[in-house]
Amino acid sequence: MGIFSRTRDIIAANVTDLLDKAEDPAKMIRMIILEMEETLVEVRASAARTIADQKEMRRHIAKLTALQDSWTDKAQLALSKDREDLAKAALVEKQKATDMAEQLNHEIATLDEALAASEQDIAKLQAKLREARARQNSIVTRMQSAENRLRVREAYAGEKVNEAFARFDMLERRADLAEGRADALGLGQQPKTLEEEIAELKASDKVDAELAALKASMNKGA
Repeated sequence: MGIFSRTRDIIAANVTDLLDKAEDPAKMIRMIILEMEETLVEVRASAARTIADQKEMRRHIAKLTALQDSWTDKAQLALSKDREDLAKAALVEKQKATDMAEQLNHEIATLDEALAASEQDIAKLQAKLREARARQNSIVTRMQSAENRLRVREAYAGEKVNEAFARFDMLERRADLAEGRADALGLGQQPKTLEEEIAELKASDKVDAELAALKASMNKGA
């Protein structure tokens, strides 16, 4: 079942109110646009049929006008031959053609009014459709922005990030312990030899290298 009863309802509709009441605004705006497009096609098709009917009527009127002229000629011919009865009969036929042409002209005038109304409806439907499409673009933009914000928040608050920071803390703790052991060994002892100092530097370099690799990995993930 459609959202609108058709043209009148669409023209009178408040798109904003419909979207505010919708549980799924994105789905609702798609339905609104689809129904507007279908209605616009129907109104244009109706207008096309009206124009075609008018063209056919005008062709018929042209034939009736020629027929009136023909009966006039026939009436004149009959009078020239002293056949007033035939002349009168010809004029009766002419009048029938005249009446039919007048009726068709009235119908064309009525169709002109209907066509003018259809033209106004088409303009209003197009305006409503532009409004709906603009709202759709706005909704899509807002949804994309919200999804992007959600992804960013998940990236910084997710389990993988927490695990990475836990490893980061662990490595810092290991570095603290290594430095503490080095400092403790120096308490009450003779100054370190050159080889001992170089060995400690190598051990510290390994921890620093792993720490730097972890930081680089996290920066790439961000």
